[in-house]
Formats: sequence, structure tokens, C-alpha cells
Amino acid sequence: MKMSAGTPFQFLDQDLLLLPQKAIYWAQQNALIVTDVHFGKVGHFRKAGIAIPRNMEQDDLAMLSDLIYEHRPEKLIFLGDLFHSDMNNDWDWFVLWRSQFPKLEIILIKGNHDIISDKHYTNLGIVLHKRLVMGPFLMLHHPLPDPETKDEDGYVLCGHIHPGVSLVGRGRQKVTLPCFAFGKHQAILPSFGKFTGKVAILSRKADKVFGVLTDKVIAIS
Repeated sequence: MKMSAGTPFQFLDQDLLLLPQKAIYWAQQNALIVTDVHFGKVGHFRKAGIAIPRNMEQDDLAMLSDLIYEHRPEKLIFLGDLFHSDMNNDWDWFVLWRSQFPKLEIILIKGNHDIISDKHYTNLGIVLHKRLVMGPFLMLHHPLPDPETKDEDGYVLCGHIHPGVSLVGRGRQKVTLPCFAFGKHQAILPSFGKFTGKVAILSRKADKVFGVLTDKVIAIS
């Protein structure tokens, strides 16, 4: 099934495709980049006795599969918070999903929620990093402490804060969209997972902001 087209964005001499599924396809590395998937969050709440529809997790895995079949990447890069908490039954779904793509290189930049023992990831052939330099980019989970200060290792791609941008219509209708926010020294990606809570409105002006709609990504600034 053909998926929605993304918005091409050439940045630092790299060809990026900003996708409405809240992911980036990076042509030069033939890589998909996503952040803040939070697999296991449904299982975490259900384990605590809170009724949450289980298919939320499966929907996110299905979306990842669709992106892989569409773009045929060699690499899948998670910018942290891949699994939400400690081990629960949702891990079995993730193991099954991983078995469908045995040749896909998967890289995880560990986030604050990635507390499961490293051996569970390495057993699935997932490579772990705290920070990783690829081309002109430095892959992190947390944004820079000071967005005005550049990291010497490269331009930062990160997640963590689930960024959003607020738009006001002619009739004063207000909507908050997930967004890709490219600043002077870092870009913050929107959270991929459906069950990740509300987005945080950007508190600092970014040089380029792209809002995410259901079927397209639009340039806002």
C-alpha cells in the first residue's frame, strides 16, 4: 500500500524526507530515523490495572513496518525511549516484529526510559549508543542544555520533548501540531508513538518548523 508522500528538505548537504508518520528518511545513509516510540507503555499501564487498548502498540509496529517496506532502508535509528519502562508482555510483540527484518541494522540511542537490560537489545542485534556521529549529525536523545551552544561533534538530531507548534485560524480556532523543529545547532523530532501524551509547545524560536498533519508535512516558518 502506497503511503503518504513526505516533504523533501535539503539540509547540511543531506537529503532528508520529513514524513507525516513523524519519521525522517535520510537518503545518503539510506536510513529511517524516529524517536520516542515508547513501546511497552500500554503494557505498563495495563500491568497497573489501567484499561488501555492493546492494539495501540501493534499499530505503531505496523506503521514502522509500512515505512520499512516503503523506503527499504538499510538502517533504522531510534533516538531514544524505544521501550517505555521495565519488561512486560509488549516486549514479545517487539521481538516478533524484529524477526521480520533480520537484515535491517537497528541502532538505539539510549534515552531516559530505556531501562531494560542491554542484553535484551543486543540479543536482537540492536546496537546501543549514548551518542553517535553520522555524517554531519550527532544523534542524541536529549536536546542540548543550551541551544545556543554548538556541540563540537556535529549538528544534533534528538527527541525527548515531543515538540509541537500552536496554530490559530481565522476564526480563532487553535490547534497544536506535532512538529519537526530545526534550530541553529539542533533539530528536535516529533514523538513517533501514538500513546506518548501531549506535545510540548516549543519555547524557543526555531529557524525552520514543519508541522505534521495526518497525510502531509507543512512548512510553518
